[in-house]
Amino acid sequence: MSAQLTSATAVNPRAWLESGHRFGNAAAIGFFLVQYLDGFYTYAGFGIWGLGIEANPLIRWVATLIGPGLGLFLAKLTAIGFGILLHLRGVHLVVAGLTALYVVLSIVPWTALLFLS
Repeated sequence: MSAQLTSATAVNPRAWLESGHRFGNAAAIGFFLVQYLDGFYTYAGFGIWGLGIEANPLIRWVATLIGPGLGLFLAKLTAIGFGILLHLRGVHLVVAGLTALYVVLSIVPWTALLFLS
């Protein structure tokens, strides 16, 4: 079934606009936007409070090792790459769940720090 779906969408690009694909596409686009916003907010936070503001020790370590701009770029590029893989595998609920998790655990706190304090 997956091979049929893949070949059908490769031949007919309009198949991606059918209702069955809309949720997955919306989840993927939302994931990409949230990753971008998280990177932007994190970079702004680094500029204001320094690298110590980052709660994720892996991101903080990479930013310390190769610099905040390149470190965040590579981290977000990696996250988006994995998001694309999940999207292509058809696990759209996982992508949507990760998007919601990022909104709650990253975007909301960064928004509060950057704009409400």
